[in-house]
Amino acid sequence: MIHQILKDRSTKLFLGITAFFVANALIAECIGGKIFSLEGVLGISPANFTIFGEKGLSFNLTCGVLLWPLEFVITDIVNEYYGPKAVRRISITAVSLIAYAFVMFYLAMHIAPAGFWVTSKTANGIPSMQGAFEAIFGQGMWIILGSLVAFLVSQFIDVIVFHKIKKITGEKMPWLRATGSTVVSQLVDSFVVLVIAFKLGNNWSWSFVLAVCVVNYMYKFTMAIILTPVIGFVEGRIENYLGHDKAKQMKLAAMGIENEI
Repeated sequence: MIHQILKDRSTKLFLGITAFFVANALIAECIGGKIFSLEGVLGISPANFTIFGEKGLSFNLTCGVLLWPLEFVITDIVNEYYGPKAVRRISITAVSLIAYAFVMFYLAMHIAPAGFWVTSKTANGIPSMQGAFEAIFGQGMWIILGSLVAFLVSQFIDVIVFHKIKKITGEKMPWLRATGSTVVSQLVDSFVVLVIAFKLGNNWSWSFVLAVCVVNYMYKFTMAIILTPVIGFVEGRIENYLGHDKAKQMKLAAMGIENEI
């Protein structure tokens, strides 16, 4: 029975998508502690613009934003073929495993280190490996909470907007439901994580929170537009893998026209 289930192409595809979705989310959380300069990457001068009275702003972004746009691309693909229940399932799975990972990080940070290991990289300019380990994995609890809540809320909003647009457009303009749902959910994601992590957790001023939110959203909005063709490309490969008739059946089921797959 299990062998027959795993031979089903739609099942194998869902398992593969889920594995990539969870791994991508966990990696994004792990690398999110590093802040990079987008202008530096592009080799241009810092923007230094003013928003809500906050001066000197530029595109200094967490490395997590490099991967998070892919999560919304995957969400739209799962939405298209498996429906909102599947999106909720993979989202809750990802959040649960990320929370589990951070519990393990916390325990690892508080396990007594071996004496030789603490000073093992002194010659490389790292006086304490324990301090370095804690600096990398010891994100603040407010940031973790904000990230997880924002991820769940934005995922559910993505599902709602995606299906509302699809009910209006049908099979036409797939780019509109994919990009439209992403730009809305990314705005919510940016706002929620900053409010929880930095307004509630660090008492930033509302003007600074909103200014940073706008900067982050400008990047995410741009990436949503850039990645729109990727969704079409991936869906084309999926249709080739599943077959046209099977893919059409799954899309109808995802819309609730048939029993959900």
